[in-house]
Amino acid sequence: MAIFTMPMEAKVISSAQNPLIKKILLLKEKSRERRKNGLFVVEGQREIELALKGGYRLQTLLFCPEIMGSASIGTFTAQSHPEMVQVSESVYGKIAHRATTEGLLGIMESKDHGLEHISFSNTSPLVLVAEAPEKPGNIGALLRTADAAAVDAVLIANPKSDLYSPNIIRSSVGCLFTNQIGVGTTDEIIAFLQTNQIKIYCAALTASKNYVDCDFKAASALVMGTEATGLTEKWLQNSDQNIIIPMQGEIDSMNVSVSAAILIFEAKRQRGF
Repeated sequence: MAIFTMPMEAKVISSAQNPLIKKILLLKEKSRERRKNGLFVVEGQREIELALKGGYRLQTLLFCPEIMGSASIGTFTAQSHPEMVQVSESVYGKIAHRATTEGLLGIMESKDHGLEHISFSNTSPLVLVAEAPEKPGNIGALLRTADAAAVDAVLIANPKSDLYSPNIIRSSVGCLFTNQIGVGTTDEIIAFLQTNQIKIYCAALTASKNYVDCDFKAASALVMGTEATGLTEKWLQNSDQNIIIPMQGEIDSMNVSVSAAILIFEAKRQRGF
């Protein structure tokens, strides 16, 4: 049975025409609305818990008692004191993207991902850089890999997708909230890496060294380009070393998230995990 905190204070919404429901649909569908309001939508107990643990503020929590089952909202309400809204099963079906989200949906406040907020707790950080990633599924997979390896930061240069897109949140299984993420232009991120004395290793096909022959134990940034065009010339001009994963089949590339995983875990292996 779900555990409710202060149920008497919860609003009740049973109409999909309610202004709050319309607002949620806009936040889910329009990146412009998310940027304008500084808000985004998160579905599911695990994802909401990860967002709260990552320092995000839960503004509003919507819950559907008929769907919740054993899910608990006590932790959420105690931590951030959100506005509580009870919704009917039909309304939840209207606003939820997935049927397996425990009848819980949160409106969260977004963060500023400027590079000035990135900090490192050790002297040899391992950083993943992705230039102009576009597909939400690839971004989500990169974030999952970064979380699995506990990299020190993920930096996204010239992003083509809104980080708070529901598709990225969903494909990252909440790892959007568990990574330290910085966003900037290619020039800004190169300058940030150089200022922090982090070596730049660019995944590229030309003038490259086998990745297993590189020393990633010092402060290192592994830089990934798009599958279609690779990295821009600016990165290659500022690379300390281009690296390559040798291909033994007919094609010369792999999915960007797979390539990133291979490089990241080689660096982690060298560092003794």
